[in-house]
Amino acid sequence: MRSRAEFEEREAAALAPYAMRSRDSRGRQHPDTEHPLRMAFQRDRDRIIHSSAFRRLEYKTQVFVNHEGDYYRTRLTHTMEAAQVTRTLARALGLNEDLAEAIALAHDLGHTPFGHAGERTLNGLMAPYGGFDHNSQSLRIVDLLEERYPGFRGLNLSWEVREGIVKHSTRYDRPQVEPFDPESAPCLEAQIVDFADEIAYNAHDIDDGLKSGMLDPAALGTVSLWADAMAEVSRRAPGAPPNIVRYQGVRLVIDRLVTDLCDSLLKRLRDLAIGDLAAVRRVKPRLVEFSDTMTERNRELKAFLYERLYTHHRVVRMTQKADRVMTTLFNLYMEEPRQLPPQATRRAREEGETIPRVIADYIAGMTDRFALQEYKKLLDPEERV
Repeated sequence: MRSRAEFEEREAAALAPYAMRSRDSRGRQHPDTEHPLRMAFQRDRDRIIHSSAFRRLEYKTQVFVNHEGDYYRTRLTHTMEAAQVTRTLARALGLNEDLAEAIALAHDLGHTPFGHAGERTLNGLMAPYGGFDHNSQSLRIVDLLEERYPGFRGLNLSWEVREGIVKHSTRYDRPQVEPFDPESAPCLEAQIVDFADEIAYNAHDIDDGLKSGMLDPAALGTVSLWADAMAEVSRRAPGAPPNIVRYQGVRLVIDRLVTDLCDSLLKRLRDLAIGDLAAVRRVKPRLVEFSDTMTERNRELKAFLYERLYTHHRVVRMTQKADRVMTTLFNLYMEEPRQLPPQATRRAREEGETIPRVIADYIAGMTDRFALQEYKKLLDPEERV
């Protein structure tokens, strides 16, 4: 049976010179004996998958509220698709797959119920108390809110995974980034997660939008990236049923975005003579970008989805409903914090947490359906509490 040291040796020999090696990790916040078989980032990935916050993603909105239909993506299926794209990118680029996957699996742990609409509402409610940001909340979950070990709070993840979480697609001038070299770009494993996330949600939002009938296929056909994919599908499979055409089109969009990103990054690495991880971190804000042509095509697709899907009247109705539910819950808890469960108020009582932050933690951790049930319990006199 191979040992962890052997796995680390094989990994170090196989990875590109600019990749992050498991044996070079800066370690964990709390002393932790290394596992005899598993490398550091493997353990991080497994801890994330087994966390309560990860399981709750199953019933958190991506675009469509959970009860709208079983077909549509949830925050969990989105996370799995983003992780799959991340692994493809990492393997093609010679990066550390375990590290990249761990960051991808954790990148949305801090999301509120009801998707980005819920986050906007909670950020507004928390504006007088420091605001709310799901990337910072993801770090807060893995560092503090998950309780798994007798000697410390959190999952005790490695420094590199935690850096990748807090630097995911956000500014580096926030207080939460201070312990993670705010003057340096994150490793490439973290940088590709931002793009894998975008590739995944653009593709599955096309799929869900077409399936729901909210997106008009003819209108989508004016978007160059989709039009090219449809032309290729027609050439490869003339007369295919609409569901096959849709699936193949989404598949081609993902493939073209991933391929372009790989080609573009490899060109930048060559042009800038990036030979090690230190050189990667010196390039700000990041090395990873689409080519100029694909950047414009991707921007066109995102603008179309915003105009035709994210602001569709059905989505706006869900957004407004989410705003009412979350605002009501927050205000009711603020009026009488004893309505919160004891484990939530304990942190305020024993650890000096403010009531607003405790409430934000509790609401952000809710699934869509739990938030709706809690809303009924607090407002409907006939509902059991």
